[in-house]
Amino acid sequence: MDQAFIDIACNLGVALLVGSLIGLERTFAGRPAGFRTHALVCVASAVLMHISTYQGLWLDWMPMETIRTDPTRMAQGIMTGIGFLGAGVIFKEGLTVRGLTTAASIWMTAAIGTLLGVGFYFPGLLAAAITFGILSVFRLLESWFPSRHFALHVLRCLRKDMLREDEIQEILKRHNLSIVKINRRLCANGQIFEYRMVVKTLDPRNFDRLSDHLLEVPAVREFQVSTLTD
Repeated sequence: MDQAFIDIACNLGVALLVGSLIGLERTFAGRPAGFRTHALVCVASAVLMHISTYQGLWLDWMPMETIRTDPTRMAQGIMTGIGFLGAGVIFKEGLTVRGLTTAASIWMTAAIGTLLGVGFYFPGLLAAAITFGILSVFRLLESWFPSRHFALHVLRCLRKDMLREDEIQEILKRHNLSIVKINRRLCANGQIFEYRMVVKTLDPRNFDRLSDHLLEVPAVREFQVSTLTD
């Protein structure tokens, strides 16, 4: 078999392996773009790079001196096109934006695929190792670092026996929560007074403690505590 075909098979095989491994991490994390998506992105990037780097194989009817190869143009096209796929996994749910990490991993997988597609194994495999580290090890490090956690907190009371704002602040303070911003409004034909807040804390378990406490407050008719995380 021609050495070029062996090289192509090796490139695509490594691209399939690397893309699948990155996708497995995303699948384990419960993301919609997982195993198959990342495998296809990596292999597709490698395949497209072969169109440019092995032009002599499929343009064998032309004199070699007339063939002009510029693989960087194909790489630019791949990275531009992959942006549409990455945008498809980003969605907004309330005040929360999800899918940013998965979109970034798809973009990175495409970049790795372009390297593997031209047989540039060292930077491609090194980039794959760094990607695994960012998606897995960094997840553990991120959980150890102290960070602020935010939640959307909606509280509704009857207008005639509504909680005052200072009472709400006292409840939040008791559970180590503080208000970032707050809006107020009357609804249900003026019968219900609603507080809509963004609250923050260093311990996300405080949101659960707040919910348990609000269940015991008679004046509270309805409430919502929705964490704002990626």
